[in-house]
Amino acid sequence: MTELVARPSFGVLLRQWRERRRLSQLDLALEAGVSARHISFVETGRAQPSREMVLRLAAQLDVPLRERNPMLLAAGYAPEYPMRTLDDQEMAPVRAALALVLSGYQPYPALAVDRGWNLVTANSSLAPLTSGAAAELLEPPVNVLRLSLHPRGLAHQILNLAQWRGHVLDRLAREAAATGDADLAALHRELLDYPGGNEGDTGAGPGLAVPLRLRAGDHELTFLSTVTTFGTAVDITLAELSIEAFLPADNTTAEALHSLAAASA
Repeated sequence: MTELVARPSFGVLLRQWRERRRLSQLDLALEAGVSARHISFVETGRAQPSREMVLRLAAQLDVPLRERNPMLLAAGYAPEYPMRTLDDQEMAPVRAALALVLSGYQPYPALAVDRGWNLVTANSSLAPLTSGAAAELLEPPVNVLRLSLHPRGLAHQILNLAQWRGHVLDRLAREAAATGDADLAALHRELLDYPGGNEGDTGAGPGLAVPLRLRAGDHELTFLSTVTTFGTAVDITLAELSIEAFLPADNTTAEALHSLAAASA
């Protein structure tokens, strides 16, 4: 016999997201332009929010699109946000945009990942940097954080492993806390068990940003990373895509990347 699991009410979900954002009912009310009394009534189930109010509160709380649909369902409304696959015909402009952006970074490595840090696609400049990783870590689906910090991944090539590892773990912990994503929390626990130290973001020193210092063959490369997202997305898959590019932090790295690209051409 199948056991039915009760879904949380909209009020419960609202309170969970409000507390995750560390906002009082008054804080949320002021941001959403309603009374604190109304927020209290909605959370306790004494008031039924309109569809517009559900979406307004979710937006004010910066709830991920994936989690806004359950909030709408809990309030008795149909989902708002579709979730297509990248292979969908309607996603052709997205695929074209990804290809354009990634190719534009050549010969510097750039990749696109989903919400779980699984590799979606990358430009050809990434391959020379990952050639020393164990084959099983390069089998799809490739989790780029696991690949980078695993002892049989890129960890042995990262010259500032404790610093970079601390940066990655801090970033992942913040994402897991902000989204409430159980998979990200599990990934964070897994990566914590890997060796390599952890200086945290406070170990960045006086520089501009935490660099990635990586050995690739005879080259010692230093990168600064940038992240690009689709800021106006209303599709869940698109909203969860991000592009990370690794740009040279010095002329030596830039020249080495141009040489690697020429050698593989």
